[in-house]
Amino acid sequence: MSRTRRTRAALFALAVILLIPGTRMSMGWKEVRAEPVSQEETQQTVMLPMPDGVRLATEVCIPQGQGPWPALLIRSPYGRGSCEEHSDLTEIGIAAVTQDVRGRFDSEGEDVGFFADREDGQVTLEWIAAQSWSNGRVATFGGSADGIVQYLMAPGAPDALRCQHIGVATPDLYSHAVFQGGVYRYELTETWLLETESPHLIEPFRAHHLNNSYWDPVQIIDDYADVHVPAVHEGGWYDIFARGTVDAFLGYQNQGGEGAAGQQHLIMGPWPHAAYTTEVGELIFPDADRQDYDFWTWLSDCLLDESGDMSIVAAWPTVHYYTMGAVGEDDAPGNEWRDADTWPPDGVFEVPVYLHPDNSLDIELPGSDGGGDTFTYDPSDPSPTVGGANLFMEDGARDQRSVEARDDVVVYSSPILDEPIEVTGDLRAEIWITTDVPDTDIVVRLTDVYPDGRSILVADSIIRARFHSCPDFACEAFLEPGVPYLLTLDLGPTSIIFNAGHRVRVSITSSNWPRFSVNPNTGEMYLREGESGQIAHTKILHDADHPSAIILSMMPPF
Repeated sequence: MSRTRRTRAALFALAVILLIPGTRMSMGWKEVRAEPVSQEETQQTVMLPMPDGVRLATEVCIPQGQGPWPALLIRSPYGRGSCEEHSDLTEIGIAAVTQDVRGRFDSEGEDVGFFADREDGQVTLEWIAAQSWSNGRVATFGGSADGIVQYLMAPGAPDALRCQHIGVATPDLYSHAVFQGGVYRYELTETWLLETESPHLIEPFRAHHLNNSYWDPVQIIDDYADVHVPAVHEGGWYDIFARGTVDAFLGYQNQGGEGAAGQQHLIMGPWPHAAYTTEVGELIFPDADRQDYDFWTWLSDCLLDESGDMSIVAAWPTVHYYTMGAVGEDDAPGNEWRDADTWPPDGVFEVPVYLHPDNSLDIELPGSDGGGDTFTYDPSDPSPTVGGANLFMEDGARDQRSVEARDDVVVYSSPILDEPIEVTGDLRAEIWITTDVPDTDIVVRLTDVYPDGRSILVADSIIRARFHSCPDFACEAFLEPGVPYLLTLDLGPTSIIFNAGHRVRVSITSSNWPRFSVNPNTGEMYLREGESGQIAHTKILHDADHPSAIILSMMPPF
């Protein structure tokens, strides 16, 4: 295993735990007391006090020699690592500091599920910078939960924070983790909380289905101006946090403060939550495991270059993304890495592709006699999840024909393509509905239909109809029977070339279980155990006055 891969594995698989007292230092607004780590003692566990007195178990691995040294900080709910796991860092003169977040493993306090990570992370940065072995320069690293804590600590972080390397994470726990489109992400949230032995957080999360002040501590979307560091943001088109990764990059890049604005880098592969893999669901994407942005170059440029200008990393392409193509077809365009100066890339334009009454898709508007298609949704028999952005079940690019064959799914397909078309950028759907219940969900899937009939998932999303007039999900209004409502769904970012001989397909239904909780259609937020809910009869409208469409970000024709 290469040094890069070995260290990535070590940083994500933190495990060994020791318990030794910590140090004393001044942090400006608060004084923290603990036992000092001498420079001769290169391995220590410090119980680092936070301003409220809670102590966090912090592993400190210091290079041998005179120092002072820069440091790489990893904060994690999965267990901090041992110094042996970080020998590659200390050998090149970088201290490794790993910490159990509040309430996890050897750290004290209550497990509050990211809600204390902004202050705890910033206090830890201040502490590192004040140590005798530290030269005051700190980088942060980690993916998934270890990436979320990085985003949360960034706004208003002390000057000690010099750069971040964040993988498959989100800056907004409400919109991208616990809820999406106003719908509870059951498979991701509930299973993760159970797996991490945090079931006490399930009911509070479920109870706060509105995007209100409760979620402020775990969102930084209004605080990008207070971020002052360059960062590398890594994600994947099929990742659970694809939208979060792109949004964070854009927030840091376009709204960030001095030191952040214009100094971000985005890497997006075809991956699910496991980055740098070629196997994505049922497809194997060639060259998808290529690592063009070297971790060690980034780390050295940030912490070891005395100039501090990160000139090597600054020369990297701003956006490095993988354009998917037909897999297994000779000379199919796509399946390659590309570079761009921004996201979406220059030259992209939005093309509405409309639903038509003959179950077709077309760029032409439907006529006044377009009508609609009605389907019946029974909460006791929800349409299932097959692939996509999942964490604990099969994910990625998977064949949707079993879903499309159900009676509660309506399907719209384009003609067979005469030439390839490229879709690169952000996707959304604008769907007009009427229904006979006070609330229901709408699920939209975009698929690539191969000549052999496989309907391979590209992107999908969901929205709870009660949020039809509230795009920030901070308010809700129930539906009136028979009244048309426009629902706008964010299908996320992607890059794919639909090859000649393929079709573009959109399917619509009202559930995606168990990725998302089931809508009982009664006005209640959740289907209670033992209850069957209310059957909904929902019509998808597609006429001149209600032109339902999927809006594709497209590149000019080949």
